[in-house]
Amino acid sequence: MRDLIFKRLLSICCILILLISAGMIYSLVSGSIPALSHYGFFQFIGSTEWDPHPERETYGALSFIVGTLLTSFLALIFCIPFSLPVALFTGEFFRGKKIATFISSIIDLLAGIPSIVYGLWGFYTFRPIIIEMGVNSQGFGILTSSIILAIMIIPYASSLSGEFISMVPNELKEAAYSLGATRYEVIRTVTFPSAGSGVFASYILALGRALGETMAVTMLIGNTNNLPTSLADTGNTMASIIANQFGEADGLKLSSLIAIGLLLFLITAIINLVAKLIIKKLN
Repeated sequence: MRDLIFKRLLSICCILILLISAGMIYSLVSGSIPALSHYGFFQFIGSTEWDPHPERETYGALSFIVGTLLTSFLALIFCIPFSLPVALFTGEFFRGKKIATFISSIIDLLAGIPSIVYGLWGFYTFRPIIIEMGVNSQGFGILTSSIILAIMIIPYASSLSGEFISMVPNELKEAAYSLGATRYEVIRTVTFPSAGSGVFASYILALGRALGETMAVTMLIGNTNNLPTSLADTGNTMASIIANQFGEADGLKLSSLIAIGLLLFLITAIINLVAKLIIKKLN
């Protein structure tokens, strides 16, 4: 009897998740139909114009799509050289030791810090450094927000990667050592091939965090509706434009912002789908 009740509870939870997902998709699609039908899907995603003036109201999402992808993938590139060594430190070289446990606790603490705190730190501490470096006069821009995003996702990537690396069986490593392999060769030929799909999944999850980040990026990217052409340029992401203008929007502008939310949902879903296909081939 208890097994039957437990099974039905699990089934209800699964159905609820499906209903919530379907409701989210329905809300986004229905809310974005006025903008997409007015401009056309490809014209909407291919236009860089964003003019809310009532007499010449025009909206396009290309600038925000580029800003989102540019900041997110740059953050991932900046993240890898720092998160991977930390993952190897905690999951391979000092696995099970007190120093690894201490570092893992610090990483978990950093992962739990709200994004607004990272944004404030970036605004008051890191932005003046960008100004001193001469990147631009105000310190805002793609580079600033990408570096802060990288700092935010390093704990996620390093923590998850370290877990997957620590799960590699000792028997495989000991077999390699018995054949005369060095520590570097064991990591390259045993650890990474065994944990590669998990490490890759960790970075995809970190990328997903970067794609949807709102507050820290809003505080540091500059919030201009221009198409960024260099790292020093200011811009907007899909999340930041929604956060900045959703509260005062109505009519066609509101529908355009909902359409941008739908595009962000689709981009995230496509990246996760591609990542799953890659992971499936790696296994």
